[in-house]
Amino acid sequence: MSDRLSVFKTYKLFVGGKFPRSESGRVYEVTDSKGNWLANAPLSSRKDARDAVVAARKAVGGWSGATAYNRGQVLYRVAEMLEGRRDQFVAEVAEAEGLTKAKAVAQVDAAIDRWVWYAGWTDKIGQITGGTNPVAGPFFNVSSTEPTGVVAVLAPQESSFLGLVSVIAPAIATGNTVVVVASEKAPLPALSLGEVLATSDVPGGVVNVLSGRTAEIAPSLAAHQDVNAIDLAGADAGLAKELEIAAADNLKRVLRPQAVDWAAAPGTDRMTAFLETRTVWHPTGSLGAGGSSY
Repeated sequence: MSDRLSVFKTYKLFVGGKFPRSESGRVYEVTDSKGNWLANAPLSSRKDARDAVVAARKAVGGWSGATAYNRGQVLYRVAEMLEGRRDQFVAEVAEAEGLTKAKAVAQVDAAIDRWVWYAGWTDKIGQITGGTNPVAGPFFNVSSTEPTGVVAVLAPQESSFLGLVSVIAPAIATGNTVVVVASEKAPLPALSLGEVLATSDVPGGVVNVLSGRTAEIAPSLAAHQDVNAIDLAGADAGLAKELEIAAADNLKRVLRPQAVDWAAAPGTDRMTAFLETRTVWHPTGSLGAGGSSY
């Protein structure tokens, strides 16, 4: 009989490309669907949320300024790395959601495929969201889209990995950076995803992952003046209403929670939700060669 002790995994936050513990030093117990202990996860504080926003803001310029083709390569690299750690995520998703191995495999495979799908859209979304506009006058204008900026994302509570990927990937595909609050009851796949992102050429600060009490962390993100948008996918009706009110104080874009089948084929809605349109006006004929924009 072996007397070797198991080496338990220490889960940490993922902020600015690093793996800090919560500044509060707090943790909470994560259990499986039967109530059995799985691990201790960091219990993030509002200070952790503010640190994550700072990291996300610093990363906006470089990430949004990268070519769309380059962003696609990075997203595809995430899929490559996940493929290599597929068994780990299958086990974590099965434990987190109480799924059979076959169902967990289907969830993880769909999540990997979703990274590939959004990777393919990075250099195409601009083609369907912009264009030349017909104008009645001696000028023409052209509209193009650009990322909103820092997006706070409340990950779905019931889909710890496929739902998580389905809200992160479209936001960063279009050049935004994100601060993600993982599923409160099943945060481990999200925290493990941070380890994959750190080795997938994703620049530090583009994705920041927090775990803890959603109702404690989310209000500070909704009210934060340096957060440009918030995705309420993982908020219940009461919390969503509170966060919408807080977000209105500085005119954030708000994506309201909806009933979503995360296993269904994705669309472009979650990409276009966090894009802004810029229109450039250009005179024609005798008005000269100058232009203006708004």
